[in-house]
Parts: sequence; structure tokens; C-alpha cells
Amino acid sequence: MKHRKKIQEPIADKVFNVCNMIFLFLSFILVAYPLLYIVSASLSDSSAVIRGEVWLFPVGFELKAYQAIFSNKMIMTGYLNSILYTVLGTCFNLFLTTLAAYPLSRKKLYGRPVLTWVFMFTMFFSGGLIPQYILMNDLRLMNTIWAIVISGGISIYNMIVMRSFLQSSIPEDLYEAAYLDGCGDIRILFDIVLPLSKPILAVMLLYYAVWHWNDFFTALIYTSDPKLSPLQLVLRELLVLNKIEGQLTESAATIAGRMGMYELLRYAIIVVASVPVLVIYPFVQKHFVKGVMIGSIKG
Repeated sequence: MKHRKKIQEPIADKVFNVCNMIFLFLSFILVAYPLLYIVSASLSDSSAVIRGEVWLFPVGFELKAYQAIFSNKMIMTGYLNSILYTVLGTCFNLFLTTLAAYPLSRKKLYGRPVLTWVFMFTMFFSGGLIPQYILMNDLRLMNTIWAIVISGGISIYNMIVMRSFLQSSIPEDLYEAAYLDGCGDIRILFDIVLPLSKPILAVMLLYYAVWHWNDFFTALIYTSDPKLSPLQLVLRELLVLNKIEGQLTESAATIAGRMGMYELLRYAIIVVASVPVLVIYPFVQKHFVKGVMIGSIKG
């Protein structure tokens, strides 16, 4: 029995693969090291962080910062608010994006080019912050959760991406077969289009959820009640304005010092604020990889 010879890989390809692996490894180090440093610093002794002794792994393992975070009412209220705003806002965004993308993806829609142009016009020109603020005030949405949830209800760019997916992934023959079976547009949308659109829905969910989770400017403009502040606004006050309740550091001041505790809290809050996004991504990764490839292959 003859053994088949393996195809020899050209030298140029070997060099390219080696250089590519080196580049990817260096990129991984550049991305992973700051994350690892933040986690290690949040678990280290405050004096070691101040002296710059933390490089890769925790020095003097401690959980004071996390104990202070989860025992502080202001931070936990902001954390729960961020979860609420993210869930409600993402559902609202997906609802509007789907309702706009589906009809614009249908060739039979009368005036589709004009409607598409109207949507795209708002990507480049808008009324600005002051008219939007006046509108929210006239609608009596100031200092309410709805000012944060419905503000920026739809991203035109995301809507165009979803429309492109529906146009390229769902054939017209499927729509015609559904019409022959007596289905209307609403039933086609919920029973046919949405089940076949899991990749793009996963992409939209991740985009919108990350945007809501990281957004602090909306709450800064439309709310003045601390009880409505999201976690990112609390984080901004801690990291940028260097504000913090005295009760949060009084118990740890005698051990680590106020400045040391500030440093630990900064790193710990960054870790706590990043956990929800890191938890969501593995569940949508499979569909997300498919969704981001929209338009890369034309067939």
C-alpha cells in the first residue's frame, strides 16, 4: 500500500504563517495584559498597588475593595439600574430595528428608496441635543427611566445592516410560498423571518446591550436623581471626578489608607462593570461570528 506524500507548504506560506502567529500573539498580549493587571490590582493589597509592585499576579491577596462595593448602596443601586436600562433598552432597540428593517428589505414595499433615504439622512443630520432635551422635557420624561430607555431608540446603521441581512439571506420564494399558504406579513415576520435571523439578532443584541451598559451621558443629561444613576455614571464620578461616599472608605482607611482604597475601588469597579458583557458574549458568540460576516461573501 503506497503512502500518499503530503503536499509541501511553500516557504513563503510558512514565513507568512509564522509572522501572522507572532503578530496575533503580540496583539493578544496587548489586549490581555491590561485586563489581567486590572483584575490582579483589584485583588492586591492597596499599599502594593500604590508602590507599583503589582505587575502580573496579585500581591497580598485581599477582597476589601469587592466587600466595599457590594456593601455600598450607591454602587449596588447603580448596578441594578444599569441592568434594568440595558434589558429594557435593548428590547426596545431590537423591536424598533426589526420593524424598520423588515419592510425595507421587501422589494414590494412602495416608496422603499425614498424611505431608505429618509432613514439614512438622519445618520448625518439630526436636531441635536437641545431639541431632544426640550422634547424629553415636554413629554415629562425627565428624571424617569424612560428618558434613558427610549432615548436613541434605533441605530440607523444597525437597521441598515439588518436590512441587508434579510435581503441576502431570505429568498423571495420563501415569502411567496408563505403568502400562498395564507400567511400575512406579521405572521411571516414572527414565524419565518425572526427564526431565520438569529445571527443578525445576536449581533444587534450585543451591539445595543454594550452601548446601553457603557452609556452614562444619557443619564447625565436627563436625570438628576442619584437613585436613577446607572453604574457607569457612578463609575465616572469615582474615576474622573474622584468622588466617593465617606462610608465606603472609612472602614478600610485605617488599614490601607484612603488613597490606597481609592485605587483598589477603581480597579474593582471596572471588573464588576465588565462582568455582564463578558457573561453575555459566550452565549451569542456562535451567531455573532456569522452575523459580522454579512456582506463579505456575495452568492
